[in-house]
Amino acid sequence: MKRTMTLFIALAIALSMITTAFAGNLTVATDTNFPPFEFKDPKTGEHTGFDVELWAAIAKEIGVQYDLQPMAFKGIVPGLQSAQLDAGIAGMSITDKRKEVIDFSDGYYNSGLLLLVKADETAIKDIKTLDGKVIATKQGTTSVEFLKENANPKEVKLFPNDNAMFMELLTGGVDAVMFDKPVVESFVSKRGKGEVKIVGDLYAGQPYGIGFPKGSELVGKVNAALKTLKANGTYNALYKKWFGVEPR
Repeated sequence: MKRTMTLFIALAIALSMITTAFAGNLTVATDTNFPPFEFKDPKTGEHTGFDVELWAAIAKEIGVQYDLQPMAFKGIVPGLQSAQLDAGIAGMSITDKRKEVIDFSDGYYNSGLLLLVKADETAIKDIKTLDGKVIATKQGTTSVEFLKENANPKEVKLFPNDNAMFMELLTGGVDAVMFDKPVVESFVSKRGKGEVKIVGDLYAGQPYGIGFPKGSELVGKVNAALKTLKANGTYNALYKKWFGVEPR
């Protein structure tokens, strides 16, 4: 009887540890402004977008509660490194450099970099024609390293958000913007329509992944959830809602 009671208590403790492993709300970081992945809806004041709704579906699938924490992109990896954040979903490219300090989920979106110029620009045709030019991009993103390694501009201006770098192009403060494909395409088709154009190829194609502190138990759970959401059509529905096309 005593042994049975001991085993029962041990089992209860083990179950308690499992159920409380993620007790309380997770803190999940997202970028402040990276449409259509994440941005503040001016009508509601709430953050929304593909990343935000995808994480909501993942959290429901794995049964966790969370607090969404919009923040500057450059602070997300350090926040994951220090375990102040439980996860980060912010259009974050999976790179070897980042994998040295944080863990990633499987890729959930395939992206790359595009070069954007004003509609009347004739001198800039691709990455090879950036010599002596002033280029804008976003702080802490893969486009910064790509420009350093593959181009020879006069200056690379770094901005904290998308709006600032696009405005700098429109007002003539820079000659071009290099940034992630979905954001550039969205700007070209909406706010920048008729004023800007894309030149050159798709550069540095890389998947986006969800970031976690090293050793996080969430990685396996999130990967399983992503597979389920792709199988049951939820992922496709969200993709089409935010990008207007079916995922390839």
